[in-house]
Amino acid sequence: MHRRQFLSALAAAGLLPRSLVLPGPRSTPGYTASGIYALVLGSVQDAGFPQVGCYTDRCNEGRALQATGHGRFVSSLALVEPEAERFYLVDATPDITRQLDLIAEPAFRARAAARRPFDGIFLTHAHIGHYAGLAELGNEGMGMQKTPVYCTQAMADFLAANYPWRFLVEQGRIDLKPLALDRWHRIDPLLEVQLWKVPHRDELSDTVGFVFRGPDASLLFLPDINSWSLWERDVAEAVASVDVALLDGSFWSMEELPGRTAAEVPHPLMAQTMDALQGVADEGKTRIVLTHLNNSNPALDDGGPQQRAIARRGFTIAREGMILPL
Repeated sequence: MHRRQFLSALAAAGLLPRSLVLPGPRSTPGYTASGIYALVLGSVQDAGFPQVGCYTDRCNEGRALQATGHGRFVSSLALVEPEAERFYLVDATPDITRQLDLIAEPAFRARAAARRPFDGIFLTHAHIGHYAGLAELGNEGMGMQKTPVYCTQAMADFLAANYPWRFLVEQGRIDLKPLALDRWHRIDPLLEVQLWKVPHRDELSDTVGFVFRGPDASLLFLPDINSWSLWERDVAEAVASVDVALLDGSFWSMEELPGRTAAEVPHPLMAQTMDALQGVADEGKTRIVLTHLNNSNPALDDGGPQQRAIARRGFTIAREGMILPL
């Protein structure tokens, strides 16, 4: 039985939520996975959910979910090749310890015990939720064996020049592998990647989205952008070119942040993203998943009106454990 059929059977038996198994690329009849998939490890903004010092009803609900083992973590992916026993991490977050528990493949745990959990780590940019987890892989934590880190040249320069990240380079924990923008890079026999530069608050490095391409499907991971209108690409064309797109869904409304302006925390609102991509969603060839939700975002409320509105428009909210075949 192919992995895709196995997952579908689990969902049919009620052992795995159907919402966590996205359909195959372009909804092709008879689609079967090749044995590589992306696993959603996290779906919220850099500071997590609940966020530090937040005791609203929503954050308290987040605490309750954490206690049941169904909490949300900072936006991240794992790329898993079970048959080849290869594993990649996409963004290393402050929640990395608990996130890695979501990777259920036995080979991964054996590799972690041997201090070589990943065949590579991909980093989008130098905001704290996207690379701080690297610290857990150093001497004070895992003591990871040398592992490639794929990023832009600016991100590599930042890591190499600044402690404590520089320790990871000097000690041979990470091997910086800068990749050029806008061209395909072959990572292994099953996986290619392309880097798309996006406008974001680039105080320390530039920012990219990753397009991952496996044998059967492509996936865009773009958790942070200032505005779709500032991007040099046409967002509808970019999203329509892939099978699954995980996109910045930080805020529902600027009313979530009283006393602050969009200029201070620039992100497109969910409604703006859905308006820009409604035609793509209606066409049904690309699955659009909103991720990187801020702790203030009411779309975090399971079963709430925002989630229902998102579903009615043909979009999806990312959830930990979601499986995306490649």
